[in-house]
Amino acid sequence: MPQDAFDKEVADDILRSRFAAIVESSFDAIVSKDLDGIVQTWNGAAERLFGYPADEMIGRSILTIVPSHLHDEEGELLRRLRRGERIEPFETVRQRKDGRYVSVSLVMSPIRNAEGRIVGASKVARDITATKDRERRIRLLLREVNHRVKNQYAIILSMIRQSRSEVSDAATFQKNLEERIWALSASHDLIASADWKGTDLRGLVETQIAPFHAEAHCTLSGPDVALAPAAIENLGMAIHELAMNSSKDGVLRAGEGTISISWALTTHGAKSNFSITWEEELVSHGGNPQLPRSGFGSVVLKRIVPQALSAKVEPARGKAFFRWRLVGPADRFLEWPQLDM
Repeated sequence: MPQDAFDKEVADDILRSRFAAIVESSFDAIVSKDLDGIVQTWNGAAERLFGYPADEMIGRSILTIVPSHLHDEEGELLRRLRRGERIEPFETVRQRKDGRYVSVSLVMSPIRNAEGRIVGASKVARDITATKDRERRIRLLLREVNHRVKNQYAIILSMIRQSRSEVSDAATFQKNLEERIWALSASHDLIASADWKGTDLRGLVETQIAPFHAEAHCTLSGPDVALAPAAIENLGMAIHELAMNSSKDGVLRAGEGTISISWALTTHGAKSNFSITWEEELVSHGGNPQLPRSGFGSVVLKRIVPQALSAKVEPARGKAFFRWRLVGPADRFLEWPQLDM
């Protein structure tokens, strides 16, 4: 063999070895197939991504990893490849050996022989499942945000109407409205900080009673539970209205007495209920704690919150005492699974 030919062959062998090493060490699945869709090469990343070892796939149809509803897509790709058409990178779905689907980004390039004729194709597949999941979650979050923004507009409009009917002077109206919007915003912040998932009920209660400096009079008891977003929003409003009501006619105004805030999860057979109770008792009989009879607080505690959570209110009242108890289906209140029951 002439020296030049020998040198060229050696150089080609080195180049092929380097190329093979690059293909095998790639984090992307790299596969080659002939024009009939029969797999010719299958690298380590392809094994990891699709679950088939190379000795199972080489010599088999690429349709092995193509979901049945996408067989026509693969056939059209092969036809376009034979015609020499350029195939732009695209996203699709492939099926693993265990039956699970995986989202992939595919780049396809023709393989030509020494005469320049297309004899097959190489595919580079990148797993984009995590990216697709993030995109899906973003879309869901945007829909959730849109829904909640519209809902909060409606609540704020109701706040304005009802707060205006409660008082005759502008300063009190402004103060009440600002406090209620702050309470709604605080609940919204808890939802957002938990990535629109469940957040702890105890933290919600503490957040809502903090502006009233109620800690000295309040005891909190109940299991660690994660509230669903709708419950966070509605219970946040309810706790705020109960605290505001107490600051006008109850323990927080008198500066004496006790407020007990408790919650419980009860199960009867296949049915689970959740309850939350605000119980207020003055030390003396000089006060008159009771649920608000009119205005926004009354609407929230008697209608808005129970309706939103498919629950019912069980009020009770005695001398220097009253109780607001809300009971409803647990799945309307709680984000499953629970934290520590």
